[in-house]
Amino acid sequence: MNSLVKKLIKKKLKISFAESCTGGMLASSITSISGASKIFNLGLITYSDQAKIKLLKINKNTLKKYGAVSYECCLAMVNNLSKISKANINVSITGIAGPNGGTKQKPVGLVFIGIKKGSKTLIKKNFFKSKNRKLIQRATVKKTFYLVNSLI
Repeated sequence: MNSLVKKLIKKKLKISFAESCTGGMLASSITSISGASKIFNLGLITYSDQAKIKLLKINKNTLKKYGAVSYECCLAMVNNLSKISKANINVSITGIAGPNGGTKQKPVGLVFIGIKKGSKTLIKKNFFKSKNRKLIQRATVKKTFYLVNSLI
């Protein structure tokens, strides 16, 4: 993460997050690094559907039809975050950190990571095998920083 912050500073890029299942861990991870104030713009924890609707302007029908843990919701989250934040890089995360809440279609460990940089958007579907909430959250943060790093 340290190298990511340095890279973002060097390239003069700002980054913003809309987190659900990581509950602020992404923002906390980046702000724990000195110099983060130069690159970190905004962090929203839109944990509930209501927060996704109110803050990120996610269409209720998207949530009803696909659910909060879906490609479609993750895409809407990152697209709408980019309109709000005006950052160069926007990241959205939605998933099931467990240990409860999973289904056959959407098991514990299913996490969508969305990254928007300019006109490029990447939505990555991940299955983290652990049933441990903290481990899933940490794995999500690690994977997110890896993906952002590979895009800049």
